[in-house]
Amino acid sequence: MIPYPRVDPVFFSIGPLAFRWYGLMYALAFLFATAFTSRAAKRGGVRLTAEQVSDLVFHAAIGVILGGRLGYALIYNPGYYLHHPLGILAVWEGGMSFHGGCVGGLVAGWIFCRRRALAFYAVADVSMVSVPVGLGLGRLGNFINGELVGRATDVPWCMIFPDAGPECRHPSQLYQAGLEGVALFLILRYLYGKALARGVTFWAFFVFYGLFRFLVEFFRQPDAHIGFVLGPFSMGQMLSLPMCVLGLVMALRCHNAGGRPHVARASSAGRPERRAPSG
Repeated sequence: MIPYPRVDPVFFSIGPLAFRWYGLMYALAFLFATAFTSRAAKRGGVRLTAEQVSDLVFHAAIGVILGGRLGYALIYNPGYYLHHPLGILAVWEGGMSFHGGCVGGLVAGWIFCRRRALAFYAVADVSMVSVPVGLGLGRLGNFINGELVGRATDVPWCMIFPDAGPECRHPSQLYQAGLEGVALFLILRYLYGKALARGVTFWAFFVFYGLFRFLVEFFRQPDAHIGFVLGPFSMGQMLSLPMCVLGLVMALRCHNAGGRPHVARASSAGRPERRAPSG
């Protein structure tokens, strides 16, 4: 057994204001996304102005937060939030659905590209590369909060989490940080560097995230108020498996369509030029 490193979820406070590690992880994720996309733009991977990159990340941040909270409320705890609707706004308390946040972020990104007449896949391919870093940071936030704990086990690296009973459990949050964060980032970065057909890197995210999430869920304790949804499978697995299949089908479709990634180019005046039809 490894002792659980008790870390105060609040890293800084001023009077009634409390700043939590979980919220900081989201801030760091969006900062990294901005820096990574800006760097790719300078190298010509996707040609966007600094202002456009900031707008893109802002749109995505709003979409992820709104979609994540709404998804969590509707999928994982509809009964509670039906009676406490204002609780949906308490993002700092944790409780975000990846699948809801993913849908929200994609809708926001599509709106951004649509308004600026930019090729969606050209922007989405590079943008998606930075997403795993945010996922990994988010899982670290879950670990600090002692939430989303793993199943009971006797492996040498198990931990006893506060408020999760006396059982020693898998640190499944760290498993997810390693697979959904580090491993997925390296895979997407490699694929993006290969300049594959447009959309392949974007859809590859769905393939590998769905696969990693499906596997890790076997070590993660299902939500007490939901339990297993179908036999030994959890809600996370039921949502991730179709995501994996869809990503594989669409990635193959994009690959078979051929061609190099389209470039979303902004003119010198800062107004976007349509170089190719959107994906």
